[in-house]
Amino acid sequence: MTDKGFTGALGGRIALTAFLIGLLILSYRVLHLFLVPVAWGLILVYLTWPLHLRLRELLNPYVGVSAFVMSVLLTLVFVLPVLWVLLMLQSEVPAFYSQAAALLTQGPEILPPGVAKLPWIGAELERLLAMAADDPTALRHQILEWLKPLVNDSLRLVGDIGATAFKFSFAVLTAFFLYRDGDRLLEQTRRLLMGLLGGRAESYLKAIGDTTRGVLYGLVLTALLQGTLAGLGYWVAGIDTPILLSVVTTFLALIPFGTPLVIALVCLWLFLTGEVWAAAGLAAWGILVVGQIDNLLRPLVISSAARIPFVLVLFAVLGGIAAFGLVGLFIGPIVIAILLAVWREWIAEPTPRG
Repeated sequence: MTDKGFTGALGGRIALTAFLIGLLILSYRVLHLFLVPVAWGLILVYLTWPLHLRLRELLNPYVGVSAFVMSVLLTLVFVLPVLWVLLMLQSEVPAFYSQAAALLTQGPEILPPGVAKLPWIGAELERLLAMAADDPTALRHQILEWLKPLVNDSLRLVGDIGATAFKFSFAVLTAFFLYRDGDRLLEQTRRLLMGLLGGRAESYLKAIGDTTRGVLYGLVLTALLQGTLAGLGYWVAGIDTPILLSVVTTFLALIPFGTPLVIALVCLWLFLTGEVWAAAGLAAWGILVVGQIDNLLRPLVISSAARIPFVLVLFAVLGGIAAFGLVGLFIGPIVIAILLAVWREWIAEPTPRG
């Protein structure tokens, strides 16, 4: 090839690359408002795909009907309960802030007798609350100022119910088309990856699928189930903010001993405030029901090859929520799962000898 021909080919490649980059940027500008709903749709379809396959077999050849039925089920089983939880959180988070403010305002007399009698801790709490009551601008102001950003961040995460409903409506719409045309889209994606990665694509896809499935079913969904059951226990025990504590339990369930820690603290508070039977019942519920979810489900859905160090899961969840909002609870672990799967496959490949 002559220098002129080489220069022309190089210029053509540069122009094509620039065109593709520009096209991707424009596509992002057009579609960026719908990226979060599409992400929700992808996650929900991935989680419910085995159920869709069974329903599609029953309704064969009416694939569109199967997709519609699955979309309705998603709305009833997932979307509406999530919107209800977010609606409840919008009232419980400010209520928690108000209760904390009232506690600090009323001083040491608000402490339950059992708490006040605790060795060292009770006396220290009485001292701090007395300080807050005597000087309204001192400790109380400092603690309330510390709580305020947490409350604001929580409300921001919950978001506007109308905007959330809008996102979920497009997520369900996305899910419908993924149910209907998912096989074809998956095959096109597989062919694209085969063209880019060659023979390694299949092993990468399998590793990514196993790890992602393990993270979603074994970590995220298990944590959601534990948080839901724990929230039911909080509500029966008479806790004022059961939904808020349920959400806290869900997040801490992603790390070892997180769920028992929250339940134990709530039981301790109930016991010290005189609610002995409520504390005993919640403790039994936590041990016999909530605690067994982790022992029964995770070993069934997470193979040894799909396990992820808990510190990575913790960082993935927190980073995902900070970057993407509520959907980051799923996106963060999925991204880390994919990265870890590719890493494991890459280091497992034999090194070519020279």
